[in-house]
Amino acid sequence: MAGNLLINKIMIDWSQIEETSWLHQIESIRNLDELELKAPVTFFAGENGSGKSTLLEAIAIAAGFNPEGGTRNYAFSTFDSHSPLHEAVRLSRGIRRIRNGYFLRAESFYNVATMEEEYSRGPGGRPKHYHMKSHGESFLAIAQDHFNADGLYFLDEPEAALSPQRQLTLLIEIAECVKRGAQFIIVTHSPILLGLPEAEILSFDEGRVHEISYEETDSYRVTSLFVNNRERLLKELLSDE
Repeated sequence: MAGNLLINKIMIDWSQIEETSWLHQIESIRNLDELELKAPVTFFAGENGSGKSTLLEAIAIAAGFNPEGGTRNYAFSTFDSHSPLHEAVRLSRGIRRIRNGYFLRAESFYNVATMEEEYSRGPGGRPKHYHMKSHGESFLAIAQDHFNADGLYFLDEPEAALSPQRQLTLLIEIAECVKRGAQFIIVTHSPILLGLPEAEILSFDEGRVHEISYEETDSYRVTSLFVNNRERLLKELLSDE
């Protein structure tokens, strides 16, 4: 399966990054020179601030996507906040052509939805009116409108706007697109999305990027602990002693 991926390897040339850059302080990626992808869906998991979104953003930009999100045809900027890591990233591509794609990130979703409205006003455009839907509905609608066969998709914490039921819907959308040749790289804390069968899960904890099982993710462990021991756990956490 890995040999049929749209992107199969990510390489970082750290000589392209200034020695004083804050990027060298991110423990999980500062010694990362190569990252081989093994499955059509790769999850980046780990604690906040561990470098997941920073690396995802750099890969997406290196693949030709706008830093704030959207398709590879989007070219806008409301605030230049992306890191220079993409300048050091090189991608090893597979033999198949990337026909579709989208960079969907929670933090800049409003800006992307606004630009989607503007772009659709052009010749032949069909406005989607994402701002007229709830945050969760519009987030899922973008996925359903843009996910397709032979596409490359980058998702940064897509669960942020979605209920558990809608996360299951998104999981099904991802699985169906994978069957038609799509590839996904996803940053998530969702124990629902992380449960996608045959996905590769890469942890950014312990100061390195390494593969782990679903049951080893903190998302699974903490959720399982809470669901199965809710009363005892809350009693201990909320105790005044």
